[in-house]
Amino acid sequence: MTENDTITCEKFLPHPPAKVWRALTDPELHARWWAAGDVKPVVGHRFTLDMGNFGLQPCEVTEVDEQRLLAYRFAEGALDTTVTWELRPEGEGTRLVLTHAGFDLDSPMGRQAYEGMGKGWPHVLTRLGTVLDETA
Repeated sequence: MTENDTITCEKFLPHPPAKVWRALTDPELHARWWAAGDVKPVVGHRFTLDMGNFGLQPCEVTEVDEQRLLAYRFAEGALDTTVTWELRPEGEGTRLVLTHAGFDLDSPMGRQAYEGMGKGWPHVLTRLGTVLDETA
């Protein structure tokens, strides 16, 4: 689902928030479901994500609320967007809400990224669920 310059996806994961948080913040697990990079839940931490054909994308953590929220600038100097992961406890699992905001829809690159990521994020969340199912 998209709204203006923002992509929002959500997925229920039958895993507790602590386990989902670990997958979002542990570089080894993160590489298994999305992209390799030295992600850490520390405000101000700078890291790059290896997006394969799209190159290394610089990021900076902007907000952390342990096991509840992780936000970072994504693709600084190129897309200049923000990725926010919100974890909401739901029964014995977690409702994960992803918001990817700030696309410049007036630029060809921004429009293309918005359309591509709008289609791609649901698949990324499915891979995250698979990795969570496979890990202790």
